[in-house]
Amino acid sequence: MGEIIEKNDSPEPSEASQVAAFGGQATEAAAVEVPSYMPRRTLGQLLRTDLGFIPVAFTLILVVVYFTVASGGLFLKPENLSNLVGQIATFGILGLGVIMVLLLGEIDLSIASVAVLCSVVMAVLSERHGVPAWAAILAALLAGAVIGLINGFFVGVLRVPSFIVTLAASIGYAGLLLNLLAGQSTLIISNSFIVAIAGSAQSFLPDYLGVGLPAIAVLLYAAGLIYNYVRRKRAGLRTLSLVQMVIRIVVTAVLVMGAVAVFEGYQGVPYSTAILFGLIALFWLIMTKTSFGRHVYAVGGNGEAARRAGINVVGIRIVCFALCSTLAAMGGILLASRGTAVASQIDQTLLLNAIAAAVIGGVSLFGGRGSVWAIVLGSLIIGSLVNGLALLNQGTDVSEMVEGAVLLIAVTVDALVRRAQARTGR
Repeated sequence: MGEIIEKNDSPEPSEASQVAAFGGQATEAAAVEVPSYMPRRTLGQLLRTDLGFIPVAFTLILVVVYFTVASGGLFLKPENLSNLVGQIATFGILGLGVIMVLLLGEIDLSIASVAVLCSVVMAVLSERHGVPAWAAILAALLAGAVIGLINGFFVGVLRVPSFIVTLAASIGYAGLLLNLLAGQSTLIISNSFIVAIAGSAQSFLPDYLGVGLPAIAVLLYAAGLIYNYVRRKRAGLRTLSLVQMVIRIVVTAVLVMGAVAVFEGYQGVPYSTAILFGLIALFWLIMTKTSFGRHVYAVGGNGEAARRAGINVVGIRIVCFALCSTLAAMGGILLASRGTAVASQIDQTLLLNAIAAAVIGGVSLFGGRGSVWAIVLGSLIIGSLVNGLALLNQGTDVSEMVEGAVLLIAVTVDALVRRAQARTGR
């Protein structure tokens, strides 16, 4: 929702202000009042804005209802939901990185290889060379950042298509991780600190943090909405109505604290879930409250216009690819911790799930449109499909066919929305 606020920070120029710009009287512009309310829009117009997440949320509800009924209520049990969020944390973090490059209108096909390679770097340093866990994790994140800088250099500076760069990188990094494992197909991780991140019975926040941190986040969100409402109201800018703001706060509080209550009914909030949502919140602030975030959307919307406006387009591309690979490294660390091992085999569904989660959540493949929060809905849909089909004893073949169909539908909807926006001049 932060993007809506950013888009409405400046009122549209009125007819009188245009007259004044061409020599009219300033009093004419002053006589025109800026409406302090959001004008009514049609359903089609709403779905072409940030409220386009509504069909995605409706799809998630349908998926949850179906699997709850089909599994006899097993799907919504706290144990299963805790397992579900643990499953989606890895490709959710990778999907967050994918969003950074999708917003530029680019693609990164190397994230699965990067995730596994960086987890292998961590495991080799920790298990074979006795490096402390914190240093091994830091080295894995640094390796991810360096890989992203290399990808970004080829895409941003040398102008090689990102599809080719990252496809070649994926193949190369797959070979490199085989070299690091030195013929070993699986390397077991025994370091207790690394395993505790997502792979043990202790990988859960204590109750006071599991309840307290989400409550603080909701309070900060409500305070931010109220502050923006008051600030825009005083400035005479368009804003949400008081009822809409209250509804938004209440719905957010109910959803967040309801989820926390479910987690606390089992073993608590998993570390991996806290890490995922912490990263999403951090990147939401970066993308909506900083000039860097606004520049990313500008480059994705129209790279040439952004360059003419003085934005460092090359630098933005390099940084976004570096962030994408660093997040892939973080996802790889969680994957290794959850499995308590690293393997030479790269799970290609990891790439599919990450991209699908971003696109299904509402991020455009063509750049310039989408929110980092899209990864939440997208990941939940993908994770629910995989988890629910497993509960119904369906094989991987059925799961992948369903995922592919859902992804195709999401991309088709995105293309149709873009076409509708082009017709209306948005």
